[in-house]
Amino acid sequence: MTPARPAPSGTELGTRLREGDLTAAPAVLNLVENRAPGGREEVAALLSEVSPAVLGGEPGAHIVGITGPPGAGKSTLLSELVRTWRSRDRSVAVLTVDPTSKRSGGALLGDRARIAFDPSDRRVFIRSTAAGGQLGGLAPATRAAAQALAAAFDVVVIETVGVGQSETDVADVADTVAVVVQPGSGDVLQFLKAGIMEVPDVLVVNKADLGQVAVRAERDLRAALHALDAADTEVIAASCLPPPRGIEELVGALDAHRDRTDLPRRRLRARRAHALADFAAEHGERGLRALGGRREAERWLEGADPGLDVPALTRALEERAMEDA
Repeated sequence: MTPARPAPSGTELGTRLREGDLTAAPAVLNLVENRAPGGREEVAALLSEVSPAVLGGEPGAHIVGITGPPGAGKSTLLSELVRTWRSRDRSVAVLTVDPTSKRSGGALLGDRARIAFDPSDRRVFIRSTAAGGQLGGLAPATRAAAQALAAAFDVVVIETVGVGQSETDVADVADTVAVVVQPGSGDVLQFLKAGIMEVPDVLVVNKADLGQVAVRAERDLRAALHALDAADTEVIAASCLPPPRGIEELVGALDAHRDRTDLPRRRLRARRAHALADFAAEHGERGLRALGGRREAERWLEGADPGLDVPALTRALEERAMEDA
């Protein structure tokens, strides 16, 4: 019997991603979700291989966050976005963050079954990941996967079920955040109440085929943005019913936002948020208290060497916590 081939190391996977090997994606997800002893060191090796210092700059992918309440039609919208990106010859990785199954610990919904794509297309990769204990937010594995895959794919999408924390979490990771709302469902009013209007870079009124109720939702969102002095946030009306409409405009709005974004600054902020999330996942509230609390840790990270990658920043936080203990 032929012995099983050992799983590729983090260093090997990072090298493959740098070389544009999209077939490394499944093994990357397996690695970042691995909780076995030594897994953390392998993830650190992977992220080191795709860090800006090794790449000679930020990875070229556009990291897009898509969030919004359940039932807003995010998966159907993503199906059309993937189709449009592929028509422009862009490779696409989609990480859908689902609630965690209490029985298996895995992703509960499995969005791969809901996002339409050609399974024979090797330039599309879709994986459902579990939110873990993040209450709808992003698990550290999702952050690591997005950072790693950005070295090889043209577009990396993180889709979350919007339940409050997830909107702000995905804004910490993505270059551009699109929030999807469904007209006539009360979503617009809830967004105004929750203060989530400050999160999106692009707002999408989905199911625009509903007619006057969709027109009213779009008008309410524009008025809310004007009141918040956020007129540069685009509002796109979209419908996925044949023939789809608004999809090309949405892709254009996402691209335009990326073009006018200070990407190195936003990615640096994302790496610092990633390091703090890793530290909190490993050491919990006790670890954060040793740093003086979350806000004090964030202030300390702002003064850290901007050239440090995520694992190095996480180690620096651990060393600081030990000093202050």
